[in-house]
Amino acid sequence: MKKKYLFISLTLLLISCGSSRSFQSFFNEHKNEIGVTTFQVPNFMRSVLSSISPEMNGIFSNINDFKFITFNEISVEKQRELIQQINLVTANNYKDVLRQNTPEKTKILSVIEDGNIVKKVIVFNSTLAKTSVFYLKGTFNPNTLRKISETNQFDDLSKKLLQSYQLPTNTGFNPNY
Repeated sequence: MKKKYLFISLTLLLISCGSSRSFQSFFNEHKNEIGVTTFQVPNFMRSVLSSISPEMNGIFSNINDFKFITFNEISVEKQRELIQQINLVTANNYKDVLRQNTPEKTKILSVIEDGNIVKKVIVFNSTLAKTSVFYLKGTFNPNTLRKISETNQFDDLSKKLLQSYQLPTNTGFNPNY
């Protein structure tokens, strides 16, 4: 009888562990694909991010990790795969602030909170023309995040970062579309 309960417990543990995924594993799996643009901000770049605007200074003064990845001109199958994978990431303790699923577009804004402070943010936008994922880890004021998202400053930020590294800005990255 104890073996039966042990077996059931181990099976449930394996299933629960296997059904979640980290953003880092998602990022690592896709960063080397053809047609993908990725960007990670090392610690020394925080001062550059903070100087873009007062709102960005408020966001990036307490940042620990910042990444984005874009996929251009993907197939329907690839789009479904990416949506399923990001759903696994956000199923891991994230709370959806916004989730919009239409045949043309999927948009997700999902966060992990600690009280009134946002600790992690994922902004995911997917169409067949472009799929973009923006990831932030740190301590953020939710009202500031909402304001930045509403005023398209995530898009401005991505363009400025790509320009500072002299990368083409036509990557299609726009987390606010």
